[in-house]
Amino acid sequence: MNHVIRTAIVAAAVAVSGSAIVAAQTNPMVGGAAMYPTKTIVENAVNSKDHTTLVAAVKAAGLVETLSGPGPFTVFAPTNAAFKKLPAGTVDTLLKPENKAQLASVLTYHVVPGTITAADIAAKAKANGGTATYTTVQGEPLMFKKVGTGWGIMDGKGHKGRVTIANVMQSNGVIHVVDTVMLP
Repeated sequence: MNHVIRTAIVAAAVAVSGSAIVAAQTNPMVGGAAMYPTKTIVENAVNSKDHTTLVAAVKAAGLVETLSGPGPFTVFAPTNAAFKKLPAGTVDTLLKPENKAQLASVLTYHVVPGTITAADIAAKAKANGGTATYTTVQGEPLMFKKVGTGWGIMDGKGHKGRVTIANVMQSNGVIHVVDTVMLP
């Protein structure tokens, strides 16, 4: 009887660890942290060491509650390195309380309503001559074109970057990590 119980416990442990491995393989690691599809955009982003500037900006802009809500949202999440590419002083200026509206505009320029995966971008690009265009929450469009094996992101002002990690699924949408901060 003890052998049967031990066998059942081992089998359950293997099944649970196997499920954890499958879940971990479903979402990529971002900033050295596991991203969980059961958590919100904010709950996952705070764990990424590559997105500390973005998280600080979301807090300063008062967007935590919104991006923790049901959404769904697609967030093109600039890394810390992307923020460092901005002209000196830009981030510090945007984070000042008196610039909250401007900061919110910059951040919502990286958010599109709905859950848009890389496959959705590919299908829309294929149907539209190679370019997929989405209107951001801020109101202006972002365009996507295939670049090598990944996707390039651009706006109407000439800013260009790349999606470096795609399809980080969240309970309230999806994150695509990008290497550039787009400025409206």
